[in-house]
Amino acid sequence: MPFQKLLVLRCLRPDRLTIGLGNFIARTLPNGNEFVNMDSTLNFEQILLASIASSTTTTPIFFILSPGANPVKDVEACAKKINIDLSKAFHNIALGQGQDVVAMNKLEIAHKEGHWVFLQNIHLMPKWLIELEKKLDDMAVEGSHPSFRLYLSAEPSEGIPIGILERSIKLTNEPPTGLKANMKRAFTFFSKEEIEEKESKIKTILFGLCYFHSVLLERRKFGPKGWNMIYPFSIGDLRDSAKVLNNYMERTQGKVPWDDLKYIFGEIMYGGHIVDDLDRKLCMSYLDYLLTEQLLDEAELLPYVDGKGISFKVPPVLPYDKYIEYIEQ
Repeated sequence: MPFQKLLVLRCLRPDRLTIGLGNFIARTLPNGNEFVNMDSTLNFEQILLASIASSTTTTPIFFILSPGANPVKDVEACAKKINIDLSKAFHNIALGQGQDVVAMNKLEIAHKEGHWVFLQNIHLMPKWLIELEKKLDDMAVEGSHPSFRLYLSAEPSEGIPIGILERSIKLTNEPPTGLKANMKRAFTFFSKEEIEEKESKIKTILFGLCYFHSVLLERRKFGPKGWNMIYPFSIGDLRDSAKVLNNYMERTQGKVPWDDLKYIFGEIMYGGHIVDDLDRKLCMSYLDYLLTEQLLDEAELLPYVDGKGISFKVPPVLPYDKYIEYIEQ
């Protein structure tokens, strides 16, 4: 029985219980996959835009931080799409010593004039959060400008008042578990418009880069067998690598600078997190395998699988939805 298997897992391997629970839900509940798998048609920016539309002047959006996450950039990108002037109507305050006074002043101005306020790392000032909660209660009674929005970010902490958590829309952007789920998250990070407008070579290399990113994340679940140290690889590394790829391809006019890309991805973007020599060698070995001319000719992404009946090849150039369907299958 699936539930009995969960009980055994809880006794023998409590560290694997989260994955076991996900499998249990997917297999036993009607449409269980919908509860444990991300919506592959949406990226984080689209989810954030939907959350902003659902928020109100009295409902902050609360980002629970994971390693390497930087929700400020995501909020700024959404602000531009909604025509919020970042220089005048967006106040970003990183909390720390003495910043509580600044935060209160900006909140006072913003709730009257309809600005956006982002208070970063609120877990660093747990005592002041009681004052913040009272301020939010007062603003709810007084009424705020309809355009006012408050964004909060914090690492998981017991020092955050329950009243702030209860009134907020809570979001996090942690990588999912499983290579397929990571691959879907990586690819759907890019919007349909971004993918469709790229030339065929960039699409193919980007697909390989998403696979590389997914493998690096997934290796972390194996502890020291995956990496000798814990590294904060994040979707930001993939985003910046994709920008570098676009810039290089524009300058080289179609010729792929494989060696340059390997160095930048493996030594700077992802390699910038790596401090162990053997881990760096492993990272570069993946890139040496992936970033070759064969990648453009439907290369096999899984090494050492010849004759084993296992395969995951780079697909031919496809429409956006077909790429997601290919990953799913």
